[in-house]
Amino acid sequence: MADDGQGDSGGGSARNADWAPGMLVRHPDQPDWGLGQVQSAIGTRVTVNFEHAGKLLIDVSVVELVPAEPE
Repeated sequence: MADDGQGDSGGGSARNADWAPGMLVRHPDQPDWGLGQVQSAIGTRVTVNFEHAGKLLIDVSVVELVPAEPE
């Protein structure tokens, strides 16, 4: 039985980057959310606490978070 391998450690881009707790990120399509801090990352699901949007669960296989520098 074949598996599509979505989210498994197959070939990847920045979408499969190691998102460590404490890392600062931005959502590329939601600049008004402000700076976000990674709370946890399990597989392709990353929980981020954004300045103006609160804590959100982001699927990095769908949205490519952008690493950020503190302001």
